[in-house]
Amino acid sequence: MTLSDLLSYCMTKPGAEQQVHNDWKATQIQYDGILFAMVHEVEGRPAVSLKSTQALADLLREQHSDVLPSQRLNKAHWSTVYLDGSLKDSQLYALAEASYQQAVAAKEAELRAGQ
Repeated sequence: MTLSDLLSYCMTKPGAEQQVHNDWKATQIQYDGILFAMVHEVEGRPAVSLKSTQALADLLREQHSDVLPSQRLNKAHWSTVYLDGSLKDSQLYALAEASYQQAVAAKEAELRAGQ
């Protein structure tokens, strides 16, 4: 999978918006202002940072050497996944979808709390 492939997939999500973070040389993808993916290169390799539950993040890191704690985001919930590593494309898409769904749920909770 390439950075372009994953970025294109994330941008198909309803409400997805992208923003370039120049300091980090990364493209952030957000849902209504809530980050759900960040595509970038790590040590010259294509990678994406995605949010998950802490339990899933721990499990993925134990099972795959190509899944690491995020360098720039909360390490408990954000993992950096190499796109050219051991995870199948279908697994990467599923993780991106789960991260997107967390952003949607967070926005809905934020709106309910503000009412």
